[in-house]
This record gives sequence, structure tokens and C-alpha cells, in this order.
Amino acid sequence: SSALSLFSATAISTLARFLLHSTMLTVSVKWQKELFPAVEIDTAQPPYVFKCQLFDLTGVPPERQKIMVKGGLLKDDADWTNVGIKDGQRLMMMGTAEAIPKAPEKGPVFVEDLPEEEQGSAALGYTAGMVNLGNTCYMNSTLQCLHSVPELKEALQKYSGGGANEVDPSAHLLTMATRELFNELDTSHRPVAPIRFWTVLRAKYPQFAQQTNSGLYMQQDAEECWTQLIYALSQRLQARDGGRVSSSLKDLFGIELASKITCAESGEEAMEKETVYSVKCHILQEVNHLHDGLKHGLKSELEKMSSSLGRSAVYVKQSLISELPKYLTVQFVRFFWKRESNQKAKILRKVEYPLVLDVMGFCSEELQEKLKKPRQIIQEIEDGKVGIKTKFKEENSETKENSTILSEQEGSLSNGIDSLSTSIGGQAPELQLTGIYDLVAVLTHKGRSADSGHYVAWVKQDSGKWIEYDDDHPIPQREEDITKLSGGGDWHMAYIILYKARAVACP
Repeated sequence: SSALSLFSATAISTLARFLLHSTMLTVSVKWQKELFPAVEIDTAQPPYVFKCQLFDLTGVPPERQKIMVKGGLLKDDADWTNVGIKDGQRLMMMGTAEAIPKAPEKGPVFVEDLPEEEQGSAALGYTAGMVNLGNTCYMNSTLQCLHSVPELKEALQKYSGGGANEVDPSAHLLTMATRELFNELDTSHRPVAPIRFWTVLRAKYPQFAQQTNSGLYMQQDAEECWTQLIYALSQRLQARDGGRVSSSLKDLFGIELASKITCAESGEEAMEKETVYSVKCHILQEVNHLHDGLKHGLKSELEKMSSSLGRSAVYVKQSLISELPKYLTVQFVRFFWKRESNQKAKILRKVEYPLVLDVMGFCSEELQEKLKKPRQIIQEIEDGKVGIKTKFKEENSETKENSTILSEQEGSLSNGIDSLSTSIGGQAPELQLTGIYDLVAVLTHKGRSADSGHYVAWVKQDSGKWIEYDDDHPIPQREEDITKLSGGGDWHMAYIILYKARAVACP
């Protein structure tokens, strides 16, 4: 009887594990004259996600879908266990798809003659928004900001995956999902439902799979999503420079810091270098501008073991930037852990930030010396001194007259990386950073807690215009309104901002 009891216990345990993991159902969906024979339902996710899948198949937005189930219509937040859908069941859906564009009946119409609400997409050419799958605005806003980086999209297109022995297959899947999503955003004329990316993200980082007591997925911190995604991509996207292999993400976003660590008590001094993917803007009582917050962010105190004192001591860490990225990410440290309420509280203080940021004062002496020449050239450009004929000496002491001209290799001056293309012996000179950056994306938060409220992305287009991506609603905005997202109330305020480097070609 003991053997039988042991067998029964084992069988029950196996059955329980099977039932726990069997959350997938396959159904067929009838819509108008079409039948979709094998649509998967993940019962661990709310019905709204299932409706987003049908949106991809039929073009019927979730809010227009009427899906007949036992007891009436399927609600977005219904509990699947109470709905009673069985594997292999056929469902009936009603609803009209978004209108398919028809060939114009009239002749050509100029952009300025279109209604104001239609001029945006025609003149700006902005990409699609993303469907909110249920508290996923933190993810949507992060992706829209990173999607604005063409070099990142190029690196994703070149990604070929790993070998047969994957050390971290989930990072590979996340990289592939990011590439597919970015491609879809570039080609779709309607909002994109990022279901596959969301599924892979939660599998890679279970923190984003947290659910409420009612089974809905919880709001998350956009900064954590940004950081985790950048880290995963940095492990997969590799760039080759001769025999050297480096991370494409490090070249794009990596900030090298040289830090001096001193202990006033013992007199100890040490130097260290590290690469980070964002700099912090600390918000204190005296901080009113981004520059002030960055100064505080580059200086910190830490407690560690002192070898000379034989005990713990307080050290001061002062950091300077020793290598600049093509894209500078700044995080406003607006949230802190409040013990009284046991949650992240928000600092609402207004901190202004510029459209053009000069980080020369935060750089090491060596880097400042390297920046002098490209900064002189860019100053000449801004002063209108372009087109001056310059003479360069060759190794054989012969002089050759060259014409220095301005070219728009990567957009206009206001769009980010500009370069001064100089013809020297038929070879294109190397681009060098100037320490001057242009604002290209802002991720904002509205609300009082990082794990609640609403996140939105504000992204600068190639045309120089700004678009607010409020999930699936792209809204044109004026540039002068972008810097007003600086805080001081309950309105949207900058949480993460992204700057693009100005660079020039130096002879």
C-alpha cells in the first residue's frame, strides 16, 4: 500500500505540473467570410492580448472586436477560467477592419492643401505607434526612443545570430524580436502590437511578468526596461574592427568614465575606468538645470574596506568622461525608495534641459585636448567661415591646396551628427566627436510612482519635426514644447533623454 501511495502522489504531482504549464489553447476564429483555423490563446495573459493577435490577422482594432463566448461578449480583462473556452473550439468574431486606402479619385493634392490632421504623416513621414498590451507603455516608450537610432537598426539588420551552442539563447531571441519589431514599425501604416517582443522580454526578464491579484500585468519602470534591453543587445550585437571584436552598442551608447577614488581619512588614492550606458542627473534642492544634476551625478560617496586602516572607511569617487558615445543617454533620478509607504516615490522638482548640450566641462583633460580641433572646426561652420581654402603640408614638404566644404552626411546640423567633409588625396577624413549633442528623444513619465502612471516617448524625426508617441497615437508636437517637459507638477516630465553627437571630419 505504501508503494501505491507513493505512485499516487507521484502521479498527482506530475498531473499538477502538467496543468500548471498547460496554459496554451488553440482555437479557430470565424470572421466574415474568413476562417483562421489555428489561433493560439495564452490563458496566462488577459484576453486583450488575444484581441491584439486578431488585430494583426484581421485589421480589426481590439476596441471594435465583438467575440461571442459563453455568457455574452469577451471582455478585455476577463478571467479565462470563467470564460470556459475549450481547446479546438470555434469562436465567432464581429467587427469592421480599418479602412484600406483607395486609389485617389482626384488629381495630385499638395501637402499644404490637406486638412491639418492629415498633414502630419504626409509631411513628417513618422513611423507607426504601438498597441498597449496592458500596462506596457513603459516598454512602448522605450522602444520608440531606441527605434529613432538608425545605427542601432543597421546593427540589428546585420545581426546573424549565434552558433549552435548558445550561452544565452534568450538574449538571441530578444535581439531577433527587436529587429522584427523595428522592421514592422518602419513598414506598417497602422499601430503595431508588439506581442512577440513582449513575450520574449518577459521570458528573459521575469520581473516584467509580475501580475496583479486579478491576473493583469503590472506597470514597470521604463528605466529598468531600457537598461535591460541595452544590456541584452550589447551582448549580441558585435562589431569587427580588423581583428578586434567590440560591442556595437558600446560604440553607440557606451560612456567611458575615469574615476579618482580618495579617502580623506587614510590619504589613499586610486584610479579606475568603467563603461556605463547612461549618466545620471541627480535631483537635489539646489539642482535647477541638467548641468547641475550631472555634476552631482559624477561625484559620489561610497563605503568600503581600507587596507591601511584595517576597517571600513568613506571614500569620495569623482568621475570624468574619458570617452564619448555617439548617443548620450541621461537619466533623471526622479524615483527613490520611500520606506514609509514601501514604494518608489517621485521627485517632482523642475529640472530644465537644453536642446543642445555641451559636455566639454565634464570631460577629462586628455579628452578635452582631443576635442579642441573638431570644436574649432564646428565653430567656424557656425560662424559662416566655411569654404575657406586651407593648405596642408604633405610628407615630402610639398603643399597641396584643399577646399574644405560642409556636407550633410547624416542630416542637418539640428538633426545631430554633422560632418565637415574634406577632400585630402581622395580619402575621406575620419569623423571626430565635438562634445556637443543635439536632443533627439525624450521619455516622459506622468504620475507619482515609477510603477504606476503613464510613460510616453517624444521623438525627433529626420525632418526635424517632433512626434509624441502615446502608445498607438502618434501626435505632432512643436520643438519649443519639448523642453517644457521638465517637471514641476503632475504633467509629463522627462525621465530619460537621448542626445545625438555632432561630429566633424578633421584633416
